Parts: sequence; structure tokens; C-alpha cells
Amino acid sequence: MRRVRGVCLYLVVVVLALWSLGLGGCQQDQPKTIRLEHREPLPAPRPISEKGRLNLSVGAILTPEQGYVYYQELIAYLADQLSLEITVVDPINYQKLNDMLQAGDVDVAFVCSGPYVEGRERFGLWLLAAPVVNGEPAYYSNLIVPAQSPVRSLADLRGKTFAFTDPHSNTGTLVPRTKLADMGTTPEAFFASFTYTYAHDRSIHAVAERLVDGAAVDSLIWDYMVAGEPDLRERVRVVERYGPFGIPPVVAGPHVAAETREKIRQVLLTLHENPRGKEILQKMHIERFVDIDDSAYDSIRRMHALDSKGTP
Repeated sequence: MRRVRGVCLYLVVVVLALWSLGLGGCQQDQPKTIRLEHREPLPAPRPISEKGRLNLSVGAILTPEQGYVYYQELIAYLADQLSLEITVVDPINYQKLNDMLQAGDVDVAFVCSGPYVEGRERFGLWLLAAPVVNGEPAYYSNLIVPAQSPVRSLADLRGKTFAFTDPHSNTGTLVPRTKLADMGTTPEAFFASFTYTYAHDRSIHAVAERLVDGAAVDSLIWDYMVAGEPDLRERVRVVERYGPFGIPPVVAGPHVAAETREKIRQVLLTLHENPRGKEILQKMHIERFVDIDDSAYDSIRRMHALDSKGTP
């Protein structure tokens, strides 16, 4: 009985296999046609918000390196509010950041005012929002020297050593270069030597340790640092203050979809209304984010235009 059942099962399997081969052969014999009248375009690339990810860079910060933790909290808040996975990209310097924004490797960034002006003109950076600090969306360039230095102005630093920040920084490089141009000179001719620290807090510490005779730094970072390190006021002195200038903004690359830009902007503008957001802002010494007009950066544009011409 078992043998009969086994034979029957074997025959069923063979029949099914032959039927499959026959069907496959029939399908192969049928000619295949391509119906061009039913063509459909490929779907357009989805905006970043639909992809669920965002590349963000903190290229210019209102706090020094020890304040990075607060930017991490802000980024986590943005990720939650936007339902996006945010990847933080470190471009190392302002020029690299602008290159990455132009290429689409960075979507949104906190940038210095100088690189914003350059990026806006060169490849169409989008202005999203700007922070308000000390009641205004503006900042200054502080000329600093060691507290015991006899220097009282930029003119007194002739023949001395000096620290710039990033070559593309507004307050840390463009402003002092413009002031020297007003005096009819250049950094190469005026200073005994100069260097780039690539960070405002490094410039402040370089002056505090008397590694250089002077530096120009972001007033926002100066205020943040002396609040946390009160002894800096005993070691470093502000001799001149230039400005005001449009504050470092939050920007989006030209490739970012309008819908995504608007969502990010709204989250920033309402950040101070949320208890968690308000706490983050307080830690960063920021009151809130506001809309800002591009014309707020016109004074920086004028300095760029003069600097590009060189000193007569």
C-alpha cells in the first residue's frame, strides 16, 4: 500500500514538472513587445524631508568649543521636530563649508556672516533665520590685547604679532583687514608676523597666554567665554569694538526644497516658545531666532568689495 502511494506521488510530481516545462516553453515561444505609447517619466528626486535625512554643519558657532554640547542638544531637538535623521558634518573651515553647501553635501548650516555673503553671491545660499543676542540680531568685532599691554588701538599694534581666525571670517579677519586698508596698509606690511587660529576661542587664549600681541574676535564668543571664565577679563582687554554687523545666520543650500526650508525656518522661529527649546537657547546665550533681511549684511558686502580691490 505504501509502495502504491509512493508511486502515485512520484507520478504527480513528474506530471507537474512536465506541465511547468511546457508552460515555460509556451511563454518563451511568445514574442515580447515594448509598448512605447505607455512610456512614463522617471519619478523626480524626492525632497530632503521625504528622504528622512539632513546633513547639517555648525560652521560658525556663537559658543566656543566647550559649548558644542548645546549645539548637539539643538540638533537633537531639530531632528525630533522635523522627524529627520540629522547627520552632523564637520567641514573644518569656512571655505570648505561653502564648497559643500554648493555641491549639496551639506543641506543646512550655521555659518559666519562673511561666508554667507560670499555663498549668497556665488551660488545662491538661502537665508533661513538669525539668532537674537543681547536684544539684537547683530554682533561686533572685538580687538583684544593682553591686559597689561600698552596698546590702546589698532595703530599701536604696528610691528607686533597678531592672530586672525579663519581667512573667511568676518569679525576675525575681514574687519581688521578693512581697518588696516583704511590706514593705507596691509597685514603683511603692518604686522611683524600674523597667524590664523581657525577658532575665536583659540585667538582669545593666544592673547591671554601672550602668544600674540593682539587679535580680532567675535564679540558673541568673547561674551560667552568671559561669562564662563571671569578671570579672562583680568588677562585680556578689549581696546576697540567695530560694528554692528548682521549676525551669523542659519542657511540652506540652493538644492534644498522650498518645503523643507520653510519647515526648518518655522521650527527655529518657534524654538523659544517650547520649554525644551527655550532651555537650549538659554544655555547657548541666545534669546530666540528671528527672520532677518538680507540687507542686514550689506555692510559686510561693502567690506568684501573693498578688500577684493586691495589697498591702493
